[in-house]
Amino acid sequence: MGDFVAGTKRMELGKILFLLACTSLTIAGVVGAPPTCPATDIGGECGDADDWKGEFFPGIPNIKYEGPSSKNPLAYKWYNAEEEILGKKMKDWLRFSVAFWHTFRGTGGDPFGGPTKFWPWEDGTNSLAMAKRRMRANFEFLKKLGVDRWCFHDRDIAPDGKTLEESNANLDEVVALAKELQGTEIRPLWGTAQLFVHPRYMHGAATSPEVGVYAYAAAQVKKAMEVTHYLGGENYVFWGGREGYQTLLNTDMGRELDHLARFLEAAVAYKKKIGFNGTLLIEPKPQEPTKHQYDWDVATTANFLQKYGLFGEFKINVECNHATLSGHSCHHELETARLHGLLGNIDANTGDPQIGWDTDQFLTDIGEATMVMLSVVRNGGLSPGGFNFDAKLRRESTDVEDLFIAHIGGMDTLARGLRNVAKLIEDGSLNDLVRKRYESFDSEFGAQVEAGKADFETLEKKAMEWGEPKVPSAKQELAEMIFQSAFSDGFSNQNQPLTLMFLEHHHCGDILIPHGIVVKFKCGYYFMH
Repeated sequence: MGDFVAGTKRMELGKILFLLACTSLTIAGVVGAPPTCPATDIGGECGDADDWKGEFFPGIPNIKYEGPSSKNPLAYKWYNAEEEILGKKMKDWLRFSVAFWHTFRGTGGDPFGGPTKFWPWEDGTNSLAMAKRRMRANFEFLKKLGVDRWCFHDRDIAPDGKTLEESNANLDEVVALAKELQGTEIRPLWGTAQLFVHPRYMHGAATSPEVGVYAYAAAQVKKAMEVTHYLGGENYVFWGGREGYQTLLNTDMGRELDHLARFLEAAVAYKKKIGFNGTLLIEPKPQEPTKHQYDWDVATTANFLQKYGLFGEFKINVECNHATLSGHSCHHELETARLHGLLGNIDANTGDPQIGWDTDQFLTDIGEATMVMLSVVRNGGLSPGGFNFDAKLRRESTDVEDLFIAHIGGMDTLARGLRNVAKLIEDGSLNDLVRKRYESFDSEFGAQVEAGKADFETLEKKAMEWGEPKVPSAKQELAEMIFQSAFSDGFSNQNQPLTLMFLEHHHCGDILIPHGIVVKFKCGYYFMH
């Protein structure tokens, strides 16, 4: 009897466990499975992947400017495309672009977890039909966002084939659709070839020790340049994610650098042969995925171009997150590129200071955006380059509307940076502070020094004549105060209390700083007016 009761209880427990297991599977099917059409259903209830009916983003309106007081997350607060700032429309200063790979191929996956994003239009395949569907979604997104430029890698927009010929045919088919969809108003800011995902590129592409890989990479770049030109692209980018090394023990660095230079020379020649008038851009990055990438930063890249006679053929695409990975600020890299005449484009993103890798976050720091725009305005703009949002949603952001909110936030941040720069320029205080720091070189003798007409003997004579120099304060805190004052809605004309230390200074004259305060340099001392 005891055995029968025990057996009955075991059967009941088994039924309960079975029901729980079925319930768990049902819940997993509802919660965990992506809302997609199965690959086997093409032509069935889900329809052909290239025959999507209706909008991709229903319920999302065309994004409009509503001003800083708006609380609408689907509206611009600071970016007003047609508004003129410093003599140009905002859209012409900023020239925004959407990155196809992050926006339409990003899954939210990371080394510790699988995908978290399952967009309604995805069918779970990487078919040619699915590639066309994504392209249609891309152009609807651009139009609703009010952006007329986009960027792509060849293998992001079209699937890799079994052969190079098949890959090229796939790309041609998708590009033909893109040409039709973009019309006359939209064009690529830039295109590029994906030379880092496929296993053939594990040692690099242009720097691979295998000549067959070198040739394959050249063929892929040739085709990517052709389609970029066909689509009216304004630039073409080289990002050498695997052009570097993991260890020098098995690497002939000199030979690899020579190979890279020959590869870029061939790209220049082919650009001219096909009549592509766009700018060729190199995008520096210090490491990841390689331990050391050859185009570590702007200065390294400029030196490489100079050494191999490529200066004048290329400009630089500065990515802000790459700048911080190389130990610089984005502002530093932009200024270095600008001063070398190499600033061509900006990949607008940022990293997390607590994380040591390339997180590709949307830029939302107003201070950083203002410094970025200082360089852009000093450069006279970026055209034919622009701002490409090489940025992705966080893993935990999974709603379709998050794609819009992220781009709106990034665009508003840079637009606000531009407005701040206009305030700083119109006010003039920061420029005056910098000018006064160097005004000793505006003297007759200072001009001789800057013209290279003062030798060491002459300089020694002056040093003995003048004696110990009086070194003034750099006024860094005052510069930071002026800079931060631009972040308000506007400079006030009302006097505001401000305390400054009275320090010895050798300058004479006035500096007007925000809030209607004049700092007078009375030939030796600051005092307030």
